[in-house]
Amino acid sequence: MTPRDDSDANSDAPSNPWSDLDRPPLNAVALRRALVRDGERGGLWSDVRVVARTGSTNSDLVALAADGRAAEGAVLIAEEQDAGRGRLDRRWTAPARSGLFFSVLLKPTGVPVERWGWLPLLAGVAMATGLSRSAGVDTALKWPNDLLVTVEGAERKVGGILAERAGADAVVVGIGINVTLRADELPVPGAGSLALAGAATTDRDTILRTVLRSLEQWFEKWRSVGGDPAASGLQDTYAAGCATLGREVRAELPGDRSITGEAVALDGDGRLVLATAEGVQQPVGAGDIVHLRPAGSPGDE
Repeated sequence: MTPRDDSDANSDAPSNPWSDLDRPPLNAVALRRALVRDGERGGLWSDVRVVARTGSTNSDLVALAADGRAAEGAVLIAEEQDAGRGRLDRRWTAPARSGLFFSVLLKPTGVPVERWGWLPLLAGVAMATGLSRSAGVDTALKWPNDLLVTVEGAERKVGGILAERAGADAVVVGIGINVTLRADELPVPGAGSLALAGAATTDRDTILRTVLRSLEQWFEKWRSVGGDPAASGLQDTYAAGCATLGREVRAELPGDRSITGEAVALDGDGRLVLATAEGVQQPVGAGDIVHLRPAGSPGDE
């Protein structure tokens, strides 16, 4: 699907962008001015584009990269997605301008392919850092690609990450953050938003700039050491902010298999290590993680 550009915002959007004053549109010009740098002050972000509506920013950016129409550092943001995807092809939908839905094109030059699996975890650390700085919200990481906040004493998912290969040398990382979703708009009981978590600000321009700057800092640091998770500090930082570690969890694996155990570590490949009741330490590289809880306490079950 070809994304609609920001010049079509009024004609193509389902409603006028100023119809909800709590949800003003993003300022594409100001975002480009703040994030795109060249010359001696060159940075990672090469282009920032805001579209009124599309199916999936990830799918669009992968297609643009394949056609040679997107360079490293391209950022594609949608005010609304109607076919947004999470892990396991789960749908990610939200009202227009209620969140941040964007994808970035990264080229991990000099990083062995076997370390590219750290990119979703890196994006999670960058999101958590950026949201703490901009919105003043305490966040936690749920392995491998969810961001949690606390709403009325319970953990709620506020953001997610999806990374996809884009050709031989690039990765598109998609990020979704619920910013102003109200309680009656939450798609599932386990969802939350920055507003419901008591954010100091829900200004999406400010939050987006801070998250993208955090992502740039972490990516450049990680890439400069060949993607080494220890030397870059990524492994320790992720572990320090990971709500999954130290908890009893169930890993739901492909093929209708599951493993239950305590999440005890994050290994050098970014896998979650579970200590099972049989005394085995089992690394999990892919799967759906359910945080199990003692009776009467908040959690996933």
